[in-house]
Amino acid sequence: MATSVKLDETLKSRVQKLADARQRSSHWIMREAIQQYVEREEARERFDQHTLLSWREHQETGLHITGEELFAWMDTWGTEDESGPPACHD
Repeated sequence: MATSVKLDETLKSRVQKLADARQRSSHWIMREAIQQYVEREEARERFDQHTLLSWREHQETGLHITGEELFAWMDTWGTEDESGPPACHD
């Protein structure tokens, strides 16, 4: 499937300069940029969906940990006393 993208002259020139510097084609630069953008946005969407699911679960169960509990746990990271995450509670 062929797709065209219209770029203004300034952006087109910037892409070409980058392509020349990287010894790649402008097509490769644009394809790489689009791929990275799509992967980043897909990851953001997964994160957003996970956040919404977690929020709904909290609203239904009331289970949580406090910020103090979180930071106390994080303070153990990388030490001999490193522990697992604190248990959720209501």
